[in-house]
Amino acid sequence: MNRKMRRDADEIISFSLQAVLPDEAVRRALKDFQPGRGKVLLVAAGKAAWQMARAAEEVLDSLDGGIVVTKYGHVKGEIPGVLCCEAGHPVPDENGFSATAKALELVKGLTAEDSVLFLLSGGGSALFERPLIPAEELRDVTSQLLASGADIVEMNVIRKRLSGVKGGRFALACAPARVFSIVLSDILGDPLDMIASGPAWPDASTCAQALTAAEKYRLNLSGEAWALLKRETPKELPNAAAHITGSVRELCAAAMRRCRALGYEPVLLTDRLCCEAREAGSFLASILKTHEGDRRNLAFVAGGETVVRLTGKGLGGRNQELALAAAPGIAGIPGAAVFSVGSDGTDGPTDAAGGYVDGETLADLASRGMDVARILRENDAYHALKAVGGLVMTGPTGTNVNDVSVALLNAGPD
Repeated sequence: MNRKMRRDADEIISFSLQAVLPDEAVRRALKDFQPGRGKVLLVAAGKAAWQMARAAEEVLDSLDGGIVVTKYGHVKGEIPGVLCCEAGHPVPDENGFSATAKALELVKGLTAEDSVLFLLSGGGSALFERPLIPAEELRDVTSQLLASGADIVEMNVIRKRLSGVKGGRFALACAPARVFSIVLSDILGDPLDMIASGPAWPDASTCAQALTAAEKYRLNLSGEAWALLKRETPKELPNAAAHITGSVRELCAAAMRRCRALGYEPVLLTDRLCCEAREAGSFLASILKTHEGDRRNLAFVAGGETVVRLTGKGLGGRNQELALAAAPGIAGIPGAAVFSVGSDGTDGPTDAAGGYVDGETLADLASRGMDVARILRENDAYHALKAVGGLVMTGPTGTNVNDVSVALLNAGPD
């Protein structure tokens, strides 16, 4: 492993994640929150829910109750007046259903003088859920979508129609109380009706789109589920307002600032990366190959969210697979490195945030009898990267604004 490149990668990752933590972002957004004369309730859902709720509680004069629904391991302590719950992600579980039921009970019977502060972040689609089909079928549908290669928008178009809170239905349940959402965006382009499947925003998607996606990926659905895909979602919510306070654009901008500080010339390739992880890794490697002889320190940054098509039964996530897929393309190039991380600190069903490879990784794997093509077919990037020190471990970060992938080229590595 190229130690200098790994140090630079770790520094870029750390700086980028610090720049998109939700605390200050929530405080800024709260300047636009003007509660009515009645009760003020807080509901927070997503991987960053606890940190967002804590920041809000510190700023607000008083709360009349609240609830947090976040991923296991993401609650970091008590928040006065707020019930903190942990639940399953990316596949919803009974704890998530129970916590969502409590949130719906909390906002029942409100008046037009009351206000609901709704704090939303990535992961909310799985964590904040009231299924309209049997829970086991909903979990099965989610698993089918995750394995299909469907992008996050296609997944949410379907999931919101199988839910009693998605697609604007949570804001409808709060009416006539005003709902003010503060949103950390994990969807490319920041569409409010798609982030966490838009519980508190009018739904712009259509039944036709849901049916097309279900047929495209040949989902195995019950008759009840097919019928729900044909039921329209709320298209107008006069009691709803929202403020987007964080996005992948900020994550990419922070990565570029740190690259520049470390002596690299940064280039933003896109903040809307949306393709298969293997393709993205191969593409980033090809860019480094093109510029190998430039004699400049270069950094190519891409933000977004790739997908993994499951062909094996190994362990890994989209960022680890992206990184590993880049290893053959940069093999033997001094000062070349590719790394990719999820801003929430977790990558798929693993404890890693992402993966790192450099020009020495392929040879290192080969010396251990590990073939990259076979590993990718098995979707087992985690164990391969672990063997060569290529896992990126951050722990839960308290935020979630998509992923950032960086390809570095250092003309004169130490």
